[in-house]
Order: sequence, then structure tokens, then C-alpha cells
Amino acid sequence: MTTTSSSSTGSPTTADIFADVLDANRRFAASFEHAGLLGIAARQLAVLTCMDCRIDPLRVLGLAPGDAKILRNAGARVTPDVLATLAVAVHLLNVRRIMVMAHTRCRMASGTEDDLHQAIAHAGGPDTRSLAFLTTTDQTAAVQRDVQRIQSWPYLQGSGVAVGGFLYDVDTGDVHVVC
Repeated sequence: MTTTSSSSTGSPTTADIFADVLDANRRFAASFEHAGLLGIAARQLAVLTCMDCRIDPLRVLGLAPGDAKILRNAGARVTPDVLATLAVAVHLLNVRRIMVMAHTRCRMASGTEDDLHQAIAHAGGPDTRSLAFLTTTDQTAAVQRDVQRIQSWPYLQGSGVAVGGFLYDVDTGDVHVVC
């Protein structure tokens, strides 16, 4: 384990700052049960969803560790990095189905790019106008566009992968088909 030690300054070390999660990991490792899992998706599934902490994709979809490749970002948006990751997942890691699963009450679907840049600045953050957050005011249309983007991406053409769009309701737990 690598730690950043600042004992001469009295600052907390990396181990101090992350002590709660490192302690939880020690308990997890003491009864670790997944040593035999392969790196492929046993259920041939990849799920792109939001980073929102209200979403536990394995539980929401009745999956277990090893069943699916889970990709997360702000807003469950299809970005160049997501597309590259899906190329690896489809061609090398047994993925044959891709779910794009946005969710209700998402911060990324509650205003415009300018609104988000202003909110970050108002919170004391830096000028983020050089970043594209891919916000939307129409989640259904955004999910449909993102599904189409995956389906038409040249690096997945001919792979036979099925792509669907979904909306997870953070208040009821239901997943609804968008497309």
C-alpha cells in the first residue's frame, strides 16, 4: 500500500484520509469470494449508467459480480472514452448486449451547459467552460441519440451487439424501456 506521509507537517497521510474505506476493504478481503471470476461478462452485458450514488447497477438489474461490465460517468452519456471501452468489451470481453441507463432527477438533465458551468463557479470551482458536460433538458431524446451513436459507431459495426436505452427511476427502483 502506498501512502503519502506528511508527518513533518502534521498533515494526515493518504492512509489516514481513506481509513474508513481501507478498513472496509480489509473486512471484504478477509472473506473474498470472487477469486475465480474471469474478466469477461458472464451475462454478455455492458451497462452505461450515471455516477449518481443512488444507483447500484448490480442490485438494480439483478446482477452479480462478473455478470456485466459497468461503465459510469456524469449523466450516463456516450462519450469517446465510453465508445472505446465498449469496443474492448464487445470484441474481447464477451459483451453482446449494451444498456444505456440514465435516471430520473439527474443533475446532468436539469439544465443547460451554461447552467452547470455557472453552478460549478458559484460553488467556488474553476472556470469549466472548456469542458463539455453533455447536459440535456430532454433525457429521453438524449438516451435515444446515445443508443443510435453506439449502434452506428464503425468499430461496433458487424458485431451483432444489441443496444437498448433505459431510464431508472430513483424514487421507485423501476427501470423503464426508452428504446
